This record gives sequence, C-alpha cells and structure tokens, in this order.
Amino acid sequence: MSTLTPITSYADWDKHLASVPPSALLILSFHAPWAAPCAQMKTVLETLASEYPVTEPATTSWVSLDAEELSDISETYNVTAVPFLVLIRNREVLETVSGSSAVKVREAIEQHASAAKSGAGGATGAADQQNGAGAAEEKDPETAKKELFKRLEDLVKAAPVMLFMKGTPSEPKCGFSRQLVAILRENAVKYGFFNILADDEVRQGLKEFADWPTYPQLWMSGELVGGLDIVKEEMENDPDFFKPYSIKANGETAAAA
Repeated sequence: MSTLTPITSYADWDKHLASVPPSALLILSFHAPWAAPCAQMKTVLETLASEYPVTEPATTSWVSLDAEELSDISETYNVTAVPFLVLIRNREVLETVSGSSAVKVREAIEQHASAAKSGAGGATGAADQQNGAGAAEEKDPETAKKELFKRLEDLVKAAPVMLFMKGTPSEPKCGFSRQLVAILRENAVKYGFFNILADDEVRQGLKEFADWPTYPQLWMSGELVGGLDIVKEEMENDPDFFKPYSIKANGETAAAA
C-alpha cells in the first residue's frame, strides 16, 4: 500500500520530483504544526494512501510538506492557508483543495486517480468538472452560506492568533496589514495568516461572518479582536495584551511567512 512521505528539505523535494514518473498523480499536502486541522488531514491522507497499491511504475505519490519551513515551495503553489492540497500530473497542477474537508479531498483524489486509469481520462475529468460546476451553481444559497460559515469558523480557529490580511507577512499589500504584521513580530507573537486577496469567497464572507467590513482582521482564540486601530487601543489599555500568545519566554522566533 502507498504511504504519506514527509518532505523535510528542498533537496528531498527535488529528489522526489525527479523520481516520480510524469504520468503519476502527485498528491502534495501542505501543513503547519500550529494548525490543528492539519493533524486530522494527515490521518485522512494516510488512510486514503493505504487504499492505493504500490505499482511499478508508480501511479500515485503521496507527500507532505511544512508550508512555513519550505516557504519557497508554498509560494510556488500559491498556498495561502493550511491544510492545503495540490494534485499534480506531468508537472501541471490539476486541482487544489483548501481546508480540512475530507469529502472534498477524497473526491478530488479519486477523480484524478481514476482519470489516469482511463484512456478517456482527460475527457472524463473535464466532464466531471463541468458537472461539478453545474451542481455548485444549483446549490441552495442558504446551504452554500452555511458551508462557507463552517469553513470560516474553522479558519479563524486554525491558530491561536490568526491574521486575515491583504497579501502575506513577507509581502503585505496594504499599509494597515504591514503595520499589524510589524506589531505581531515586535511582540514575538506566533500567528497564522490568510491572504484574503487569494480567495474572494473568504474575503467577502468573513465580512458578514465577523460583522466587520474591513481588513486586516486579527482573531485570537477564535474571537475577533478587530483591525489595526482596535489592536493599538488594546495595547495602550493593556501592555500585556499579547503576553499569553508571546513566545519570547521560551526564546523562539516570532512567526514569519
């Protein structure tokens, strides 16, 4: 049976890419140690991998990477949140799945793995995608909203401190986001982030979910703190505002993407 292999260095990644036949389906899972949903996704992928036999040449290859430790690879595949799955064949991205939905992950993998076994795989895959698109369009708006809010509920709790910002910590796309990143770093806060410019559904949905119309948004322990002005006010009122989330005490380095 196949297994989920951790990739821990750029050299490992290059070596693995060179060893995988172009026709094989490469299942690439991005994770982070602070994101609880990643542990669940690891179990899901290990279970799925065990259902696929090891063949020669390989028809599937299952690997996992730390999105922060191997940030160059994350940027290559536009990873904006974790868990994040990328399906690749012939060095081309077939599909990505963001979030911890085991159903979506299984369906995506099964669709593209089955396509490889079929001579009409490309046509079948395209038809499935079209059918899926039609189903999505016909989905009841209330149901779609509930599903989005469930995703947002998971996202705001993905790390003890979550920053929803324009851009990434290394490349903020607005001054307010840049200032908030600087504040978190100055206070040695380990945080997760989500680039709302990369996902318009989250960008629009979080405004309603949070009842807060602007970005950036800072969330702590699953609760909205607010934007830059609110964070500054909280720090003025309480100099130890970030202390429960600071990692200065144990000598670690603040999170940076």
